[in-house]
Amino acid sequence: MAAYSVDDLLYVMRRLRHPETGCPWDLKQDFASILPHTLEEAYEVADAIERQDWPHLEEELGDLLFQVIFYGQMADEKGWFNLHSIVHRLVEKLIRRHPHVFPEGTKESCRSPGNEPDEAWIAARWEEIKQQEKALAPKRTKGLLDDVPVTLPGLTRAVKLQKKASGVGFDWKDTTGVVDKIREEFDEVLVELEKGDQHALEKEIGDLLFAVTNLARHQGINPETALRGTNQRFSERFSVVEQVAEQRGGWAQMSEGDMEDAWQQAKRQERDS
Repeated sequence: MAAYSVDDLLYVMRRLRHPETGCPWDLKQDFASILPHTLEEAYEVADAIERQDWPHLEEELGDLLFQVIFYGQMADEKGWFNLHSIVHRLVEKLIRRHPHVFPEGTKESCRSPGNEPDEAWIAARWEEIKQQEKALAPKRTKGLLDDVPVTLPGLTRAVKLQKKASGVGFDWKDTTGVVDKIREEFDEVLVELEKGDQHALEKEIGDLLFAVTNLARHQGINPETALRGTNQRFSERFSVVEQVAEQRGGWAQMSEGDMEDAWQQAKRQERDS
């Protein structure tokens, strides 16, 4: 049996959305209802990569691709755009943003071997081209930060906001200022803990997280990746504590000291491995 292609996937999508013979669930979906599924599929792709589960990654990438196909079909039905126009715009943009690979601005053009630009030049040219694109695009935003999607995960959006502001010079010059800001925000958290004002405490904890995210950005660390690593380590260590609890007859038989001992045991096992 021949392998299915993207054309087959488009055919299946059209069948699913056929108004008379399609799937009732697929037919009632719209852009807003599909969005949560898109975000979930993106996270599942990230999870498979973090776990280095390559067979599972293939499946998850397929699920994510289906989301793009779904949007393209719904847009085609409204006469807005379709998968072919999506691909066309993407290829145009990639060629335009890589003049060091496509020097004549066509997919057939080719850079001469041995004439490789350095990464600093590539990054600078990339940003220059993006700014040119924005200058030519219809004005849709009022401020520098308005085009940072509000639906991004909190840590990711914080980094993007900080990078945007940094681009115009609104940033700490080094990590000293960032660390001082973290200390300041932590002190403000302690003040609100004493007062017992839950609303104010939420705001101060948010400020503290934003400052810590800023430190990660200054050090070239992705805070989402860092936190996912911590989550995974916590999960693995807690499983050791759970095993100890089971050996002792359940959680009711575990004192705080027992839990702490089991936690330290888990950390030692992690270091030894």
